[in-house]
Amino acid sequence: MRFFNRQKTEIIELNTERLLLRQWSNEDLEDMARINADPEVMKYYPKLLSRQESNAAVEKFKSLISKNGWGFWAVESTRDRSFIGLVGLHKPTYKLPFGPCVEIGWRLARSSWGQGYATEAGRECLNFAFAQLELSEVFAFTSVANMKSRAVMERLDMENIQANFDHPTVPHNSPLREHVVYKIDSQNWRSNRVLVTGQAESGEYR
Repeated sequence: MRFFNRQKTEIIELNTERLLLRQWSNEDLEDMARINADPEVMKYYPKLLSRQESNAAVEKFKSLISKNGWGFWAVESTRDRSFIGLVGLHKPTYKLPFGPCVEIGWRLARSSWGQGYATEAGRECLNFAFAQLELSEVFAFTSVANMKSRAVMERLDMENIQANFDHPTVPHNSPLREHVVYKIDSQNWRSNRVLVTGQAESGEYR
């Protein structure tokens, strides 16, 4: 974990074996716009994003990280420093049946699919959420039909809480409006960490 702007908010970076989760830079804008305009990546979102919309979203992510120290981080491969998308934590501002809450989410370039990156980065985000932020629970939600994201949630040991809801930002006539909800709480996270490592996590980061 690295910090910046120590006189202000500490901006956190997370490292995994293959990935760096970091603050956004202007160099990420073009690659993220390409991801947000990919019909396959955005299949379970209401629409593709224009370059302007994508840039605005990145600016929001960057601003929230500057304010809080964490958020939806930019993700790059440590092997070749290539940008592959976003993974992180976020506090939704719209009304949810189980809100207010912190969610975990991801959006990766299609070329990075199938390599376990979302799960790898997601685990580190959950480690941070429970060991450092000391959250009691973290949620994830997606369109009911999005089986790939649901599979990641299950690999993160999150549980379907059987509380489907209509997402308030998705149009009423959209088949994507119904969302499924997954959750993991701190107790289950700690139990799972013990099972995986044989001992409790220290909460320290590289």
